Amino acid sequence: MQVLDRFTFGLNSSQKIFLAEMLGTFGLVLFATGSIVFDARMNGVLGLVFIASVASLGISLMVYAFGNISMAHLNPAVTVGFLITNHVGKKLATYYVMAQIIGAFLASLTVAFFIGSEANLGANTPNFTYSILTIFGAEVLATSLLMVVILVSVRFKGLKGFGGLAIGGTVGLDILLFASISGASMNPARSLAPAVFAGVLSDLWLYWSAPFIGASIAALIYRRIFATID
Repeated sequence: MQVLDRFTFGLNSSQKIFLAEMLGTFGLVLFATGSIVFDARMNGVLGLVFIASVASLGISLMVYAFGNISMAHLNPAVTVGFLITNHVGKKLATYYVMAQIIGAFLASLTVAFFIGSEANLGANTPNFTYSILTIFGAEVLATSLLMVVILVSVRFKGLKGFGGLAIGGTVGLDILLFASISGASMNPARSLAPAVFAGVLSDLWLYWSAPFIGASIAALIYRRIFATID
């Protein structure tokens, strides 16, 4: 945080949050999609465990790097969840989503330039051998699990320093469990950028609906539980 503060001297808190979310989402998407593209260049020999591990590491690093500045949403669905739980206001939520989308697009450009364009730049792909209800439900469940872990981490002050690992581990586990069904996006910005650049837009409706529903369900349950406790 101190290092970033040196580069953001003179910026107000909203501007610092915007920068942190943009850089954090850039890092997340770079790791998450770059690992897929790299594996494709290696003819798939590294496999899903590699992809899940790299994505897990990436989000953990971004949470530790930027969590103290912006709470490291790094995901429009998470921002909507935090809006529901009143952790963030409507105006600031708009800044978050704008920063996340910009960061994601910059990451996809970086992947294309430095790693390659295989696997549609790492765009999420649902497995239509399953029913659409199963695919949609898997994406809702994956995002709900992620949102629950994020909210618990915030509630209990970063789980004594293990919050980043818990969040990253949940992303990795979700990928291992659900990538072969729904693509395991959990993040509309992460899905949007590679799909746009690769021109594969037909499945974006899934990744711009299910993650928001999953995060909202988790947030509503959280609000109900802790409103009673508080």
